Amino acid sequence: MTLHRTALVAALATACIAGTPVLAADPSLAQAQPVMMSPAPVMAERPMLLFSLRGGVASDPEYFGSDNNEVGADLGFRFHFLRFPGGRGIGNPDPWGEKLGFGLHGSLRYIGQRDQDDYDDLNGMDDIDGALELGAGIGYTTTNFDVFADLRRGFGGHEGWVAAAGADYITRPTDRLRLNMGPRLLWGDDDYTDTYFGVDASEVGPGRPAFDANGGLVSAGLEFGARYQLSDVWGLEGAVTYDVLQNDAADSPLVDNLGDKDQWGVRIGVTRVFQIGG
Repeated sequence: MTLHRTALVAALATACIAGTPVLAADPSLAQAQPVMMSPAPVMAERPMLLFSLRGGVASDPEYFGSDNNEVGADLGFRFHFLRFPGGRGIGNPDPWGEKLGFGLHGSLRYIGQRDQDDYDDLNGMDDIDGALELGAGIGYTTTNFDVFADLRRGFGGHEGWVAAAGADYITRPTDRLRLNMGPRLLWGDDDYTDTYFGVDASEVGPGRPAFDANGGLVSAGLEFGARYQLSDVWGLEGAVTYDVLQNDAADSPLVDNLGDKDQWGVRIGVTRVFQIGG
């Protein structure tokens, strides 16, 4: 009985000793396998359009060359940033900041209609429909300086081409206030200049002889502007402009006899930033 019990104990001991290297040689049994973490998925940036609209009031000459001003609505649009599918973008995602360096931009101007019934000096002249000028431009911006040149084509009241150029000195007295001041130049082709400053034979009247206005430099002047940021999306914006008509525009009887080559303007409005997508 004692012999059998001793043999059984020896057999169990031998089995344990023989099993020890097997356990040590199998890491899966000796320790738990490390958990492999997959990287978090990268979320693609969604397309986004960022722009601002301005609405307010403005006082401008009643028509090009008039010596009287009238008050009307002032509307403005400014593009800031566009992000395409895939993450590429153009512009500046900060609507209150400057995109430094060279850049391309759109250019738009609306000229209201000129109705001869509204102005005594224009009685007997043809009416001119409102015109929308569309085009593009190039500019270069630094922290305190900006220069630009635009080219636009008219649709509606005139079908000509105009070019505009300007430069600004920029200063920021506070983080929210931006001031700019600089010269402005405007050129127009024959179609543009004759539309607004020419007098056809059928339009001749007192102090208004026939006049064929040729294209060239139309005006030269200055602009002083200010913008104040109220919040992330709201702001105030205004400007004072002074332009002197040049060449055939200044020599037109609508200006030389009946109007004034010095043209003043002022505007003030509220700016709102809009974001679509993103």
